Amino acid sequence: MSILGRFSDIISANVNAVIDRMEDPEKMIDQYLRDMMEDLAEVKQNTAGVMAEETRAKREVDQNEAEVNKYNELAKKALGAGNEDDARIFLSKKQEIESVGAGLATSYASAHENAVKMRQMHDKLAKDIETLRQRRSMIKGKMSVAKAQEKLNDVSENVTRSESAMGSFKRMEDKANRMLDEANAMSELNSEPVDSAKALEEKYASQTSAAVEDELERLKKDLGM
Repeated sequence: MSILGRFSDIISANVNAVIDRMEDPEKMIDQYLRDMMEDLAEVKQNTAGVMAEETRAKREVDQNEAEVNKYNELAKKALGAGNEDDARIFLSKKQEIESVGAGLATSYASAHENAVKMRQMHDKLAKDIETLRQRRSMIKGKMSVAKAQEKLNDVSENVTRSESAMGSFKRMEDKANRMLDEANAMSELNSEPVDSAKALEEKYASQTSAAVEDELERLKKDLGM
C-alpha cells in the first residue's frame, strides 16, 4: 500500500539524530514534538482505516467459512436421507463458496499484514513521542544549567579582569613610591653637607673671646687702671 511507504519515512526518523542536529534544542524540540504529534494523528487515522479493512476482510472470511460448513452439513443430511443428487448440489455450492473463500483469505492475509505494519509504525511513533517528551524536560533542564554556567563564566571573567586591574594598580603604586623615595634621596644628596669643623670653630671661637676679655681685665688691674 502507498500509505505504508509514506509513513515508513516518518517512522524511520531517529529521535536522537534529530536532536543532535538542533541548533537551539530548547526551541526546536518543541517544534519537532508538535510536528510528530501531527504525524501521529495522521498515522492513527490511517491505521484505524487499515485495521477496519482487516476486520472487514476477516468477517468475510468467517462468513465464507460458515457458508462452506453449512453446505457441507446439508450434503451430509441429503446423503443420510438417501438423496445423492441433492448432496451433489450442496457439494457443488460448497465448492463455489470455497473458491470465493480462497480469494477472501488472500485479501485477508494482505489486510492483516498491512494492519500489523501500520500498528507497529503507530506504536513506534507514539513511543518516540513519549521519549521526546521525557527528554524535553531533561534537555530544558540542561539548557537552564548551561545558561547559568554561562552567566557564572561571565562573572568569573569580570572578576579576573578586576583582579588584573588591581594588580596593575598595585604595581603603579609601588612604582610611584619608588619614584618618591628616589626623589627624596636625590634631594638629600643635593643639599649642602654640614661642616662639623666650622660648627666647632664657632663654639670655641666664642670661648676664646671670653678668655681674652678676662686677660684684659687682669692687665688693667695690674696697671692700676
